[in-house]
Amino acid sequence: MKTRADDFSGLTVAMITPFKEGKIDFDVLQEQVEFQVAAGTTAVSPTGTTGESPTLTHEEQHEVIKKTVEFAAGRVKVLAGTGSNSTDEALSLSKYAESVGVDALLVIGPYYNKPTQEGFYQHFKAVARSVGVPICVYNVPGRTGKAIDAETIIRLSEFDNIAMVKDATGSMDSASRVIAATDLTVLSGDDSLTLPFMALGARGVVSVVGNFAPKDVVALCSAMNSGALDEARALHKKLLPLSQGMLSLATNPIPVKKAMQLLGRDSGEMRLPMTELESEPTEKLRQLLADYGLLA
Repeated sequence: MKTRADDFSGLTVAMITPFKEGKIDFDVLQEQVEFQVAAGTTAVSPTGTTGESPTLTHEEQHEVIKKTVEFAAGRVKVLAGTGSNSTDEALSLSKYAESVGVDALLVIGPYYNKPTQEGFYQHFKAVARSVGVPICVYNVPGRTGKAIDAETIIRLSEFDNIAMVKDATGSMDSASRVIAATDLTVLSGDDSLTLPFMALGARGVVSVVGNFAPKDVVALCSAMNSGALDEARALHKKLLPLSQGMLSLATNPIPVKKAMQLLGRDSGEMRLPMTELESEPTEKLRQLLADYGLLA
């Protein structure tokens, strides 16, 4: 069945934000975008959780979003993170992102203040009415403190430009209800659940592992979307130890930043309160990357 934003089917990479001596390293950011273009990635998603958006100023978020659009140059879609726990801030970031040419907006459910379901609805309604580009509702209660109920997402589907859901609830039941009741394009928010979510009717994944192993994630999504289940299961089996193991070592994006450093693709630098992966889990990560064939 065709969904509302089928052109976002496949792999969207939750991009890291590279730093050098405390500043954003735009040269490395450009290299990362080129890497994803070469891999056949559908979309890149800057300024999300993996991009350390909570420690970026609004001016820095603007810069990263604008530069990502420039680097992508239409060769890969840009799904920019523009959410906030303040509706006014989310509106401002979303309008800016639209003005510089993003393809869609990733808007997280308001965090910390834990609104009611009506509050979630009114928040996304305000964003939907303020912009014309597609919106992806980002449902990640492990980060925000409260889930957006499936019934609220179904209700939000009345707005034409609310087109996608990044479901990081881990709930197959919630995803099933949204898929059954709407034509929204559902994307898994967890690498390890890409195959089971797509078996329900999700169309792809917003992936962390895709930062350094995009071709296998692209192949997994393509296999599921074409019904090649044996191929998809083999790729799922290959990716699972890496996707589960890496994110068991520390809070995202700590392990992915270290993985990118070990692979020579990033400085690994982070901003407080995020700190570098400690020595013992670093050795476990090194082994995971070696077992996968990414490190000698």
